Amino acid sequence: MEENQTQPTVSMPRIGEAAPEFKAVTTQGEINFPSDYKGSWVILFSHPADFTPVCTSEFMTFASMEKQFNQANCKLVGLSVDGLYSHIAWLRTIKEKIEYKGMKDVEVTFPLIEDITMEVATKYGMMMPGESNTKAVRAVFIIDPKGIIRTIIYYPLSLGRNFDELYRALIALQTADEFEVATPADWQPGDDVIVPTAGSCGTAKERMESKDEMHCYDWFFCTKKLDKESILDKILKK
Repeated sequence: MEENQTQPTVSMPRIGEAAPEFKAVTTQGEINFPSDYKGSWVILFSHPADFTPVCTSEFMTFASMEKQFNQANCKLVGLSVDGLYSHIAWLRTIKEKIEYKGMKDVEVTFPLIEDITMEVATKYGMMMPGESNTKAVRAVFIIDPKGIIRTIIYYPLSLGRNFDELYRALIALQTADEFEVATPADWQPGDDVIVPTAGSCGTAKERMESKDEMHCYDWFFCTKKLDKESILDKILKK
């Protein structure tokens, strides 16, 4: 007679919740998360293991784009369940030996968390039994300056991330906050943005009849222009 085997419950933080707190050792010293990053946006991301090809390509890309993220008031924090010395050896190998897509001599200066006990990975639901019981999937958490989770993206072990999309999502979130709008599919800075849906019949009628800068496809779907310079002037550090 077979015994019933139950899968362990995986804790999953949700969008709109406070980012789970933790203290950790990293390649840049000890951090208290998210309190050390108050006032900044943060991208907290996990990778399955050091010395693996997909992860190497990702870390080189993130490191090459770090200044771009920093200008948008965003800090990068990586995590894997490998140990600190493995992290250090891997990052040195990347800097000293790896050339990929024109990137070489790449130094990773953002912190990479040691999570041998999988405490942090478990808090953030990064362990997926369907993928591996010992490796964190490619999770991405975008966390706002108040420590609130705003975006969650998960990739399987085999799929490398699109870093242009992560940057686009960061800018879109900040644009939505700053200008009280939403962003449509495939939005890029400079594209039209969506204004909040009309809250009354009168407002809806006015919008449909309006000849101003707003364009309404129907009463519930109206857009307006928001130029790229206005967005980047508000978001990017000078």
